[in-house]
Amino acid sequence: MSVKTTLDGRPVEVIDGWVCLGGRKEADTLVPLTEHPNRQAILAVAPGATHMAGRLPLTHEEAAIAHGAMSLEQRVIDTSPRAIAQRLRRAMWAKAVAEGVE
Repeated sequence: MSVKTTLDGRPVEVIDGWVCLGGRKEADTLVPLTEHPNRQAILAVAPGATHMAGRLPLTHEEAAIAHGAMSLEQRVIDTSPRAIAQRLRRAMWAKAVAEGVE
C-alpha cells in the first residue's frame, strides 16, 4: 500500500508489514517523534513530522496509513517453521531487553 512519494520521486509503501523506500525495507515499526532521540533535528528538517519509520519522517496522516497497512499485514500469520522460529527469537530478545540485557 502506498504511503507517500519522496521529493526525489521514490515511493514509500508498506510491503509484507515493512515500510519500504523504493522497494527496499526501511522499518517494521513506527516511532512517535516524541520518543525519538533526534526529534529536534528531525523537526528542523521536516516540521510536519509526527512519526519516524527508520529514516523516513511521516506526518500524522501518513503514519496512520502506514500503521493500518502494517497492522493488516501482521494479521496474516505465517505458520512456517522459519517464521515461528523468527517470532520466538524476537520474543526472547524483547524479554531479555526488558530485563536489562543489552
